[in-house]
Amino acid sequence: MGLNPTKENSMKKSIGAKALLFPTPVLMIGTYDNAGKPNLMSVAWGGICCSQPPCVAISLRKATYSYASLVERKAFTVGIANAENVAEADYVGIVSGRDVDKFSIAKLTPVRSELVDAPYAAEFPVVLECRLLHVIEIGLHTQFIGEIIDIKGDSELFGDDGLLDIMKINPLIYDTSHRGYHSIGPLVAKAFSIGKGLQS
Repeated sequence: MGLNPTKENSMKKSIGAKALLFPTPVLMIGTYDNAGKPNLMSVAWGGICCSQPPCVAISLRKATYSYASLVERKAFTVGIANAENVAEADYVGIVSGRDVDKFSIAKLTPVRSELVDAPYAAEFPVVLECRLLHVIEIGLHTQFIGEIIDIKGDSELFGDDGLLDIMKINPLIYDTSHRGYHSIGPLVAKAFSIGKGLQS
């Protein structure tokens, strides 16, 4: 005999308005400051926001060191953090480029993008090279929309189909609720396929 849940025990619990979403990415944002020093910061507020032209959006507070660099250079890179480099990814999010040389201390290798005026760290497996397209003032954060000029990935991360393999990349995902890093799991179902069984 099956259970018949009541409205009382099946209701969702409210926790109010928060900057909370599951999951969020762990993105390494690369910029040059006004002296040409490469800098990285970590961003969880970000993601693809347009497919044509291909664009990614990231949100930064004005207080961050990267903010002025991004505005001045009108370019940034987005590195995909992975489980292998979780300590480095966390480090660049807890110190400021005003005070330290993050690349040097984290032993990351700065690479100058050939396409945009921004650096990236060679150790992160995938990088998006972006030119600044739009700036949107929201509130505490400003959203920067960058057009993706190119995406580069380490050669061993590509599958037999010639596409980047998410399991080989092993990207980090961020738990905004408990402030923790997680890895991805195995394939659950094929997109644009599993739902067809519900079509009439």
